[in-house]
Amino acid sequence: MIQIKFKLNGENQEILADPTLRFLDVLRNQFNLTGPKEGCGEGECGACAVLMDNKIVNSCILPFGNVHGKEIITIEGYAKTKRYEVISKALMDEGGSQCGICTPGMIIAAESLLSENPNPTEKEIRIGISGNLCRCTGYNMIVKAIQEASKKGSGLW
Repeated sequence: MIQIKFKLNGENQEILADPTLRFLDVLRNQFNLTGPKEGCGEGECGACAVLMDNKIVNSCILPFGNVHGKEIITIEGYAKTKRYEVISKALMDEGGSQCGICTPGMIIAAESLLSENPNPTEKEIRIGISGNLCRCTGYNMIVKAIQEASKKGSGLW
């Protein structure tokens, strides 16, 4: 057990815990943050994606000890931003969200992409979301939604 200090959705946290716990389990069990989903458990599907120091990471393969001193944003924290409003509305308008399992991770991936490249090409969007699996949409509607978010959110990123 070690003391782990980090910032979660804007609030400082300090927990005495096993540093080898999966961060996804800590988020869901200790903080009741259920936006990051258990998909594959192997870091392949992106359903558990969070931002760590503004970079996308899969929380299902992230040891809790690795968040020490870091800033973490989950979909719950991100949902309080104007950027979230733009991306989520675009997903709804374009039909880019169906069953909802991948949606939090896709939104986090879109934020990660748009914060680095506010005007991505279709190819760049497809690469940017390539770590996120969706079994419902076929991706075209998600790509279109991110293109629309890029346009409508011009100046936010």
